Amino acid sequence: MGNALKADQPVNVGIIGCGAIIAQYLTNFRRLDSINLVAVADLDPARAKAVADSYDGVRPLSVDDLLAADDVDLVLNLTIPAAHADVALKAIAAGKSVYGEKPLAATTAEARKVLDAAAAAGVVVGCAPDTVLGTGIQTARKAIDDGLIGAPVSATATMATPGHERWHPNPDFYYQPGGGPLLDMGPYYVSALVTLLGPVVSVIGAASHTRNERTIGSGPREGQKVPVDIDSHVTGVLVHQSGALSTLFMSFDAVKTKSPNIEVHGETGSLVVPDPNYFDGEVQLFALGAEDWETLPVSAGYVDSGRGFGIADLAATPPGEEPRAGGQLAFHALEVMESVLESARTGQAVTIQSTAPRPAAVELTELPTTVRA
Repeated sequence: MGNALKADQPVNVGIIGCGAIIAQYLTNFRRLDSINLVAVADLDPARAKAVADSYDGVRPLSVDDLLAADDVDLVLNLTIPAAHADVALKAIAAGKSVYGEKPLAATTAEARKVLDAAAAAGVVVGCAPDTVLGTGIQTARKAIDDGLIGAPVSATATMATPGHERWHPNPDFYYQPGGGPLLDMGPYYVSALVTLLGPVVSVIGAASHTRNERTIGSGPREGQKVPVDIDSHVTGVLVHQSGALSTLFMSFDAVKTKSPNIEVHGETGSLVVPDPNYFDGEVQLFALGAEDWETLPVSAGYVDSGRGFGIADLAATPPGEEPRAGGQLAFHALEVMESVLESARTGQAVTIQSTAPRPAAVELTELPTTVRA
């Protein structure tokens, strides 16, 4: 059995992967009493040393030494998506719990191995996005739970951009298998939809692409052409277990949209839900018979939260219970996205084999914080 996390004690964290995303985690770890960062590792030792030098009490280690360290309870996996499963499996084999950046793995087949290995080892798996734990999505969820829109009927989720090559200096991977608008941004939207409306039982999808190459718009490779080997516009309909229908619109081809990131419609009202890529934002309600939209007061979620709050939530989860930003939800979201793309390829509806209990609501909570050096 692995090292059990204790809900009443800080969790000792070791980070593998010291790329750009680590900065946001470090900022929030300095604020969270329940997180004790002890070690970092990267394939580039210089990057690990730079992080360790910036954070008191942190040791720069090799990946193998971090996995073997007795004082690491949980490994935060910030490697590239293609390496997520391999790193997670090694951490689990070393008796560590794991929390990873999205997605849980590159494929559901790899993700299943991670969850099965963790269950056998008795360790916990968590996964981003933890944006769903912030005040934006949680206030919207409370509005639904409180009956402000009546029985939910449908939702729309919209992400439109003309393409990351306009600003990203190396956008190649966005247009290769494993990339595309759905797999890139879908985890935020699908996790939010499941949090709001519950698990998905079937999907149908369609997809297209407008051109076979993209031109890099900035950086040292400006003007170079990038081949497009995936569909860059994806739409899908998710049938939730509750009977509600969600429509996804995920595009690297559309120029701009005025549609809300997420709207939820019920029998007696409609909600505008803030961008699920962020932790806060206004929730607006238009109740049946009202004359205008009403901005709801912040009423649920972790206040002033950010990346890493999912680990604090995981650390506070009683043993044996699934964390809110847990492996089951991440696996379910990944299967939903894979299935939308499979449906687009075959023209057939796809039944979702997994499920994920709708995560428990987060009451309006300010976590104890101490700013560290």
